[in-house]
Amino acid sequence: MDFVGKVKWDAWTAAGDISQEEAQKQYIAVVEGLLKESGSAGADSAPKSVAGPGLTIEVKDGVRTIKLNRPEKRNAMTAEMYDAIGKSLTEANTDSATNVVVLTGSGEYFCSGNDVSNFTIVKDIKSTADAACERLRACITSCINCQKPLIILVNGPAIGIGVTILGLADIVYASEGAHFTTPFSSLGLTPEACSTYTFPRIMGYTKANEVLLLNAKITARQAEATGLVSEVFPDKTFAAETAKRVQAMAQLPVKSLVYTKDLIRGRERKLLHEINVSECDRVNERCQSEDSMNAIAKYFSREK
Repeated sequence: MDFVGKVKWDAWTAAGDISQEEAQKQYIAVVEGLLKESGSAGADSAPKSVAGPGLTIEVKDGVRTIKLNRPEKRNAMTAEMYDAIGKSLTEANTDSATNVVVLTGSGEYFCSGNDVSNFTIVKDIKSTADAACERLRACITSCINCQKPLIILVNGPAIGIGVTILGLADIVYASEGAHFTTPFSSLGLTPEACSTYTFPRIMGYTKANEVLLLNAKITARQAEATGLVSEVFPDKTFAAETAKRVQAMAQLPVKSLVYTKDLIRGRERKLLHEINVSECDRVNERCQSEDSMNAIAKYFSREK
């Protein structure tokens, strides 16, 4: 739609016998109407809801909500969940009913990291690690390529991938009770989701090193102070407050959102893809290493 041409025409034709002040009011009304029309394009489509292994996906009122749904496992990530998230993010790019994408969790946790409960008993560690890291790489590739704004709602504690993925989000809201831990070095592993690049850019090298190297646990308020989290809300009002902000963004002209995001992130996309590959290659090597296997086995022996 030619916004400028239509606004000028409507304002001119309406201004024949009215005052300049009234003409300006009508001009503003026309612009607001066009913005509302453009912003809600696709938002009036019938809601769509899909339940997959470990998560649910709903598209409603311009918002595509991907919700991790393994509360009994603290929303620990499985291979199937990585596949489903990557597929949904890719679909969002061409879905006219999706203006923004939301990733959140159900229950008390946002995400407790990867589900490694069966990792110490697998027979073929190489093929298992190869497949897992390829799925991780593909999912993060979809995050990097996501054209629509990606909002992450951290409804509770986040561990591992539940923390590192935040650096690829456009906006991150957290509940006050959330805390963030990246226990990679304690498990003989290394970070993923491009966090070795995004975290130093967001919070500075010294704080990023503290988080990624020393497994430092930080609170929601501390994460907000570093810039990793956009805003923190009380636990009781978290759902309502964030829903308002998500809906407000979903009503904005989608092309403006897409183009602005591309201007902000487009130049570094190629670099992020390269970092993603490098990180996944190193994670793969670490998963197959003796020190990592011993560290994971020791962790589960303490849990029993």
